[in-house]
Amino acid sequence: MPESTTHPAAAALASGSYLLGGDLPVTRLGYGTMQLTGPGVWGDPADPDEALRVLRRTAELGINFIDTADAYGPFTADLLLRKALHPYADDLVIATKAGFTRTGPGQWVPVGRPEYLRQQVELSLRHLGLERIDLLQLHRIDPKVPVAEQVGELAALQSEGKIRHIGLSEVTVAEIEEAGATATIASVQNRFNLADRASEDVLDYAEAHGIAFIPWFPLATGALAGPDSPLTRIAAERGAAPSQLALAWLLRRSHAMLPIPGTSSVAHLEENTAAAGIELTDEEFQALENAAR
Repeated sequence: MPESTTHPAAAALASGSYLLGGDLPVTRLGYGTMQLTGPGVWGDPADPDEALRVLRRTAELGINFIDTADAYGPFTADLLLRKALHPYADDLVIATKAGFTRTGPGQWVPVGRPEYLRQQVELSLRHLGLERIDLLQLHRIDPKVPVAEQVGELAALQSEGKIRHIGLSEVTVAEIEEAGATATIASVQNRFNLADRASEDVLDYAEAHGIAFIPWFPLATGALAGPDSPLTRIAAERGAAPSQLALAWLLRRSHAMLPIPGTSSVAHLEENTAAAGIELTDEEFQALENAAR
């Protein structure tokens, strides 16, 4: 049977596991909630019932790592997550973010003032129905506020038991090191996919320092999905979708890689999760590597 149509129970387990922050085991193939909102990541989804089905299906497929953010909606994704899965399974790890204000559809303004970050963490705890957030990521570094003040407030919340681990998003190696002078950084979430390797140095740094790397926009393939490309050829040979191979490539690229493909469709969720069972050969991996470069 082609990989693109296989989605047995607990299919995500085939992706392997990773110890986030050194103590939280998560499935390496997770799920991101951003698409469970309206256009411009604003307001309610067109089909709220399907959004709930998607979230419940993640659990059935063995996914125990869900990435969300206060800015998705704002809070729309969090409220759907709570409605679908609360009370949460003991092994479910929820990662969220703070640091963006939303003034309308498609509008994202970084705000890293300590009092704002604290407010948003308190609201996330309430909206998600949690006593402690497993992973709180600074959604963006606010250039108007010293990094030590932004990360320092998260460290204070961590010491109060409201945050377990601290992560960063869209940062450079230098920024990771600067933030690391104030708190232990457990994860980095940067844009990274088969067609966009701009953060490869960040990935290599993260892997070398025991930091999880969470690639956002992981399914992008760009021109690599053209009719004569190695990606299209290998996908046809495998009976798989090009996006599945893009995920399989990410999973093989680094043991620190935790892709979080998002979707608002159960069928697409099942297709994405089936990628966990695709093991690229050395030749296939190298062909995709070379094509992207």
